[in-house]
Amino acid sequence: MKKVMALWVCGLILLSAGALQAQSISGTWQGANGTHRYVLKIKKASKTGYRGEFYNLGPEVAGNPTNGNPISSVSLEGSTVTFMLDRSAGTFEGTLAADGMSIAGAWQTRAPKQPLTLERTTAKSAWVLDPSPHKTLFVIVDNGVTLEVLDWGGSGPPLIFLPGLGNTAHVFDDFAPKFTATHHVYGITRRGIGLSSAPPPTDENYDADRLGEDVLAVIAALHLGYPVVAGHSIAGEQLSSIGTRHPEKVAGLIYLDANGAFAFYDRNGGSLGVDVATIRRDLGRLPKEGGSPSRSLALIQEIEATTPNLIKSLDDYAGILKGLPEFPPLRQTEQLLVGDAILANERKYTDIRGPVLAIIAEPHACQPNCDDPGVKTMAASDVRQNAAFEAGTPSAKVVRLPYADHYVFRSNEADVLREMNAFMDGLEKTSPKNAN
Repeated sequence: MKKVMALWVCGLILLSAGALQAQSISGTWQGANGTHRYVLKIKKASKTGYRGEFYNLGPEVAGNPTNGNPISSVSLEGSTVTFMLDRSAGTFEGTLAADGMSIAGAWQTRAPKQPLTLERTTAKSAWVLDPSPHKTLFVIVDNGVTLEVLDWGGSGPPLIFLPGLGNTAHVFDDFAPKFTATHHVYGITRRGIGLSSAPPPTDENYDADRLGEDVLAVIAALHLGYPVVAGHSIAGEQLSSIGTRHPEKVAGLIYLDANGAFAFYDRNGGSLGVDVATIRRDLGRLPKEGGSPSRSLALIQEIEATTPNLIKSLDDYAGILKGLPEFPPLRQTEQLLVGDAILANERKYTDIRGPVLAIIAEPHACQPNCDDPGVKTMAASDVRQNAAFEAGTPSAKVVRLPYADHYVFRSNEADVLREMNAFMDGLEKTSPKNAN
């Protein structure tokens, strides 16, 4: 009898294991972790393999775009499900429940692992992937490069939003619709992220002026006459590229905590990123200018003028680095390489023309580390940079928001709405080219 019972139990175990292995994980899964919500769509890729697409719902954060997160391989080994995002940071490992309706595991980007359980969805329970009221367009801006453009509609002059580094235009999904009563509102996802094309991370492909040209190409393709262009964070370099080289093509520029050294170069203080990019670019061009003494001399003079600022910036950076803990190396994802290429190709912008509004977090929200020496050093650097931007851009109205978050349009939405609307109302009253 014991032998029969043992065989019966073994048979049940084998049947359960076989049933689990035979289960398909194709379909849509979703789960939440705190304020973050995630959706995973899985499809069969072969007899034994799967592929997928990952979505970050809710307020988008840098490095974790809403869409454009393909997964070339989702693995199911026994009851263990694992996958890794192809283009950006993000790994998951979990255990498939015996009934095949949930996967309990852990999600990790750059932070420590966070518990995440994904539930198989039904038509009724499935979350809406993109509830923001926009159309999605794809606009060709360069040879083989197409950008995702969100169109929220609206009535009035065009208003374009540009996201910061590691974000898509979906970062404005909640904020942009608040302007549609008075403007036709768009958002542009930068090349290299989300559903926009990702050309190789070369200097040419991600030069600051090239990224500025992408915005102008969208303006031309959609026939947007004299738009206001608002940019967050690193998008300040695109604004300044336009304001320096083609201010006549826009009605005004709005910097949303976007006036860093990549947007305005302080000749008296310098900037490590801009100084390194300038000297590296000039040294690369110097041999090619051998047939032109005047151009070679100009490059040499710029290198010599930039070097003292570079040395000072290196000393300041060394002071910040001292005492910082060691961090584990990051996986060299496509998105990380693109970000590095953007940061390595900043330019010196010192002559921004046309109407400008700069909304700045000064000081930035710093809790709980306000007394940290490194935080204090960076805060002092921000104050100097903000003053240089204001002094060097006479046409700018600068609004300082104490203890605002870097995402000022979230932390201080009412303030930003008020200042943007007042600025744009003024443009419409004084500039005939802003007429509908």
